[in-house]
Amino acid sequence: MQKQDKRSRQNRAEKRKNKRFGINSRFMWRNRRGIHRQAKDRFFRFLFEKDREALLQLYNALNGTDYQDALQLQVVTIESAVYIVMKNDLAFVLAGTLSLYEHQSTYNPNMPVRFLIYLAKEYQKLIEQAQESIYGTKQIILPMPQCVVFYNGERMMADEETLRLSDSFMRRDQGVEADVELKVRMLNINYGHNKELLDRCRVLREYALFVDITRKRLAEGQEPKAALEDAVSECIERDILAGFLKKYRAEVLGMLLEEFDVKKYERSLREEGREEGREEESERYCKLIERLFEQHRGEELKCAASDPEFRKRLFQEFHL
Repeated sequence: MQKQDKRSRQNRAEKRKNKRFGINSRFMWRNRRGIHRQAKDRFFRFLFEKDREALLQLYNALNGTDYQDALQLQVVTIESAVYIVMKNDLAFVLAGTLSLYEHQSTYNPNMPVRFLIYLAKEYQKLIEQAQESIYGTKQIILPMPQCVVFYNGERMMADEETLRLSDSFMRRDQGVEADVELKVRMLNINYGHNKELLDRCRVLREYALFVDITRKRLAEGQEPKAALEDAVSECIERDILAGFLKKYRAEVLGMLLEEFDVKKYERSLREEGREEGREEESERYCKLIERLFEQHRGEELKCAASDPEFRKRLFQEFHL
């Protein structure tokens, strides 16, 4: 109990110091969270980066094509250093199509905005590589964009959903049509969804199975490290990504454990945020009580305690 009180006093002192020097603690949290999210969904990217044949198979499964030569894939974005936090998982050019694939384990309606930024950066690189000029009179020919999100979060979602950039625009509810649009195809790749797509791409199907087995092991209540070790061993025994897991077992386990730690870290941040919110509200209410008693208006306290709208008006009145 004494330790908790001490920690609480330290947190309040830290907040006062931050406020004094103009530091927004929530902004600091967001920065830390952004850094740690680089760890999320790395296994999906790692899997397809290491296996160009699988990447080509994925492209064929999505587009109904039958390309055979993986050497045709010109990968234009691969290393984490390219976008650091805001980076797409996989981007490559094939047959005049610039394909941008991203894996998400949480539902994110802002993917069209992110892909707009990705596309601008990719097109800029391609134009520079071709030594073209956007100020010249010659028309620059660009590969057709294809934006796909592979979703495997635990929130219920249909097999497929289309996200639109225009959904983020102001005035869209007034019937004003935007001059710019970007559509993102979001595919649910949890095992049991999009069966036809998963059947056409063996590696994608085995990845979905691997995630399903991992979740079941974790749900059994084992320690995360033991559960993940068992999941990897089970997949190897059942010939699910067996060759890949044998070759990169240590790397895969490292990524999965790091992702598990990130999720735990983010949960603690949310709990911290709720605690701070309660503390701030309590301080605000104490100040309101002081002001009301200073003005001999103590009888309004009962109403303030039971009526949120009345309390809100008092906060506004006293600029709290």
